[in-house]
Amino acid sequence: MGRALIGGLIARGTPPSQLAVADPSAAVTAALAQDFGVEATTSNTQAVEAATVVVLAVKPQLMASVVAPLAARLAAHRPLVISIAAGIRVAALEGWCGAGIAVVRAMPNRPALCGAGITGLYAPPGLAGESRERAEAVLAAVGETVWVGREDDLDVVTAVSGSGPAYFFLLAEALAQSAVRRGLEPETARRLAVATLHGAGQLAHASDGDLARLRAEVTSKGGTTEAALGSFAAAGFDGIVADAVDAAVARGRELSETT
Repeated sequence: MGRALIGGLIARGTPPSQLAVADPSAAVTAALAQDFGVEATTSNTQAVEAATVVVLAVKPQLMASVVAPLAARLAAHRPLVISIAAGIRVAALEGWCGAGIAVVRAMPNRPALCGAGITGLYAPPGLAGESRERAEAVLAAVGETVWVGREDDLDVVTAVSGSGPAYFFLLAEALAQSAVRRGLEPETARRLAVATLHGAGQLAHASDGDLARLRAEVTSKGGTTEAALGSFAAAGFDGIVADAVDAAVARGRELSETT
């Protein structure tokens, strides 16, 4: 995700000289420097030196060990800190970053890698509008952005859009497997499923967003689609999806309790 943000920011006009990135792998930093022309280092403290915005693109389980050693540098320059780690609450981030550091939480999703992501953003009450605008500008480099009013809402964002691409891939995978069982060649089945996934997404994005209407437009009365959707309904499809989202929300909250 860090690579996606770097690429998106540069594509939108940010000079590479204004970006610095740190990664514990020297091979990764060398590749980032070569591919994007950014300053790349294995030292987190060097990367945040004099930064006005710091993006924390690390796994939730590593956040405390990464951020706490940076507290002195953050206090000296007081940048905006943006975290894209699932489940890590603002209170925990503020505790590690130090008093008075502006913190915004963000939850982008994997389509950010091709500039088609969407990011849920949350700012604690009282955060200056300028900080919100700067956070939104960073994440808008990889797709759409939406703000949520409660921090708990980010767990739902994570469950819906953060994890959501995997749900659609799973459905496409199941469709392809079903087609193979019905006699199609595997590559033909895969191409049909992938193109249908892509095309449906494009149709939805280009429309007014009325998903129920889009579904109805594909569903002729008494036709094949109606038969398939009836089978989904009989199997409790809505409940299955609701249970899956609930499980992802619960896991996000578990992650917050372990920090």
